[in-house]
Amino acid sequence: MGYSRRRYGLDGKPRYTAYYHDLRGRERSAGTFPRKKDADRAWQAAEARVAEGRGMDMRRGRQRFGEYVTKTWLPNHVIEASTRQGYTYVINKYILPEFEAMPMIEIMPGAVRDFVRKMKENGASPHAIEKSRVILSAIFTTALNDQIVFLHPCKGVKVPPTPSKPLTIVTPEQFDAIYQALPDAMARLLVETDIESGLRWGELAELRAGDLDLTTGILTVSRTVMELNPKYHPTGGRYLVKPYPKNTKYRRFKLSQQVVAKLSAHISERHLGTDDLLFTAPTEPPRRPVIELPDPDTLGQTEPNAAGRRYRHGTLTGYSLGRCRCDYCKAAYAHYRADRRADGKDDPRPGRRLDTDGHVPRGWFRESVWKPALVAAGIDQRARIHDLRHAHASWLLAGGANLQVVKERLGHGSLRTTEKYLHTLPDADETALE
Repeated sequence: MGYSRRRYGLDGKPRYTAYYHDLRGRERSAGTFPRKKDADRAWQAAEARVAEGRGMDMRRGRQRFGEYVTKTWLPNHVIEASTRQGYTYVINKYILPEFEAMPMIEIMPGAVRDFVRKMKENGASPHAIEKSRVILSAIFTTALNDQIVFLHPCKGVKVPPTPSKPLTIVTPEQFDAIYQALPDAMARLLVETDIESGLRWGELAELRAGDLDLTTGILTVSRTVMELNPKYHPTGGRYLVKPYPKNTKYRRFKLSQQVVAKLSAHISERHLGTDDLLFTAPTEPPRRPVIELPDPDTLGQTEPNAAGRRYRHGTLTGYSLGRCRCDYCKAAYAHYRADRRADGKDDPRPGRRLDTDGHVPRGWFRESVWKPALVAAGIDQRARIHDLRHAHASWLLAGGANLQVVKERLGHGSLRTTEKYLHTLPDADETALE
C-alpha cells in the first residue's frame, strides 16, 4: 500500500513525497509535490501501473544512452563474439557520437530521423545507415522490454534503400585459370575443396581430418572458426571455434571421388589425426623473391618528383629521391638492404610470423595467395574467396541439381536464399534469347 510522507524544504514549507511498491516489493518514489492531495494521486497512479504490470521507475529512463549501452546492453546482450565485435565498431563510430549524452527517455523518433539525415549528408553508405538503424533498434527493443523507455523511437523511421547488387559468379574457365595460378599443392587442395563443397570460410578453415568419412565420401560440417580482435575473445586469443556452424545446424553431404582421393592422400602424407586441421597456415609466410636487376641504363627514367627531377629506374636514387615504387626501384632498395645486413651493418629484422594457432588466416590467404593468383590468371573482376561458394551453388543449379538439395548442401535457412543463384551464370538466358 502506498502513502505520502510530509517533509520540509529549505524554505520551511511542507512538501509531500509519494511512495509506492514496485513489482519486486521495493519502495519507490513517485515524486514530491507541494500538496498532499497531489502526492496521493501520484502513488495511487503508480500502484495502478504496477497492478497492470506496467510499473516503471521513471528515473531509469533518465540514465544516459552511452552509459546504458556500454555498461548494461553490450555486456549483457547475448550475441556471437564476432557480432559483438562488429556491433561495437558501429556503435563507437556512428551511434555514440550522436546519442551518448542524451537521456534514454528523451530520444524520440525525430532524433533518430535526424541521425539518419546526418549520416546520409556525411557520406555514409546505405549499408552503414541500415546497420546503424538495426543496432539502434535492437538497443531500444531491449530498453522497452526492460521498461526503461515507454516508446520505441526507431519504429516507423525510414532509411535509404540498400541496393541488392547482382552476384558475380566465377565461371568454370576462370576457376581453372585461378587454380593453375595458385602457388602450391596446399592452396590448390583448399580451393578445390571449397568449390566442391561450397563451405563458408570459417567452416573450411576449421575442417579436421575426422570430419571426412573416407569410405563414403561424406563430409560433416559441425563447427566454424571466427577470427577476432583479442579484446573480444573470451580468453584473449585470436581464433574462436564455435561448436556449431551458422544457423546452428549440422549438415552432411558427399564430395566427389577425386576430391576425396586427394584429401585422403593429403591426410596420409601429413599423418593427420582425427582432430588435426586439414589445412594449416605456414608459421613463416614465404618471402617474395627479389627480382634480378637489369642494367639501369635500359630501364628509362622515373616520373618527375616534386622538384621536377627525374632519375633512372632500378637505382637507389629512383627509389629514395624519385619516390618511384616500380618493381625495379623496389628491387634496387631490397638488394641494398640485403647487402648491408650481410655485411653486419644493419640489425637483421626477424622473419615475419603469422598470428595464428594453425588456422589459415583469411586476410593472409586473400592477400598473399588468392589475389596474386587472380592477377596471374588475368581475372579483372574483384572475385573473393566467398565467391567460390556462390559458384558452387550456381554450377549445381545450372547443371540441373534439385533446389532443395543445394539448399541443404549450403546450409541455407530458406529456399528463397538459394533461389538467388538461379540464372546467375553468363549463359543462363541464352535459351530465352533464342
